Amino acid sequence: MASSSSWRGRACFVLGALFAVLGTSSVQADILIGQTTAVTGPVAASVGETLQGVNLYLNSVNEKGGVNGEKIKLITLDDKFEPKLAGENAQRLIERDNVIALFMSRATPHTQTILPHLAKHGVALVAPSTGAMVFHQPVNPLVFNVRSSYQAETKKAVEALHTMGYLRVAMVHVDDSFGEDCLAGAMQGFKKTNWEPAIVIKADRNKPDYEAIVPQLVKANIQAVIWIGSSVAVSDGVKALRKTDSAKHMQVVTVSNNASSGFIKQLGDARRGVIVTQVFPSERAMGYAINREAAALAKANGDVALSPSVMEGFASAKVLVEGLRRAGPKPTREKLVAALAGMEYFDLGGLEVGYGPNDRTGLSFVDLSIIDASGQFMR
Repeated sequence: MASSSSWRGRACFVLGALFAVLGTSSVQADILIGQTTAVTGPVAASVGETLQGVNLYLNSVNEKGGVNGEKIKLITLDDKFEPKLAGENAQRLIERDNVIALFMSRATPHTQTILPHLAKHGVALVAPSTGAMVFHQPVNPLVFNVRSSYQAETKKAVEALHTMGYLRVAMVHVDDSFGEDCLAGAMQGFKKTNWEPAIVIKADRNKPDYEAIVPQLVKANIQAVIWIGSSVAVSDGVKALRKTDSAKHMQVVTVSNNASSGFIKQLGDARRGVIVTQVFPSERAMGYAINREAAALAKANGDVALSPSVMEGFASAKVLVEGLRRAGPKPTREKLVAALAGMEYFDLGGLEVGYGPNDRTGLSFVDLSIIDASGQFMR
């Protein structure tokens, strides 16, 4: 006859095994998606808005039972806008949390630190929130872009300023891979219009020296400046210009990383007239089915305010979910990569996304907006 202690031991073993099985089933019931992004730091305002859009769509999908009966769980880690931490977060998400994909990383140098981890483990990165050309060409089979490229944005910005009749245009850009990429696109625009920038100025990513930058722009008799940097860096730069009599009317253009209501708030009284390139149609353009869908969900969830950044998150989440749907039940890293790679056509709601063997670009939409006195993006 077994002793009471051995019986208890076997009972504990059985219960432990049962809990382990139940625990594993619980984890497997969720589709784990990882994200490293700047929840805090100089771009936190726009990141917060993209996450609003992401959650608006993912929550609606989960409330209806998820994808193929499985709910999506997004694990978001804060990289504080530090490239090194972004790479460490990506490694943790892939190797420890066992996510099947990474999603909406933020910024160019930060996303570059993620690439080796994608390659090592065969993990897809869906909708990086950066338009850097390095993620478009040469084609990385594991990176699935949704938004258009920064080079397309800055090229169009230069062409627009040329059409408007500005004669002396400057380029101020953050001194990193993001800034260099935007400069490359701008130079394409200058070449196309047979034009040259009056001056090109590099700015420190963390502490731009406005006391040095603004006098250089004034001395060069600049009429318009394309300013590339974080929302904090650009908004502070605009404020510095507006405080200078000879520069207060200088036209400022920036790109879609600053297409958020948070950026407008940071500009304060200096907001009026700032031009921001956009990679999605106006959120108020209800001719687009994706905008009607987002507006209905926003109203049902406490009147979430839509913005270009919210719509980027919303659209990106739609692409992720469609990839998961096509990957079938119990999606794996390999199945999701294959499903996305084979997604030749997907209608986001008036916007078409498609990928192929030599194409991971997604959308090619670029537009210009101007901030009015009331703090709205006008098209």
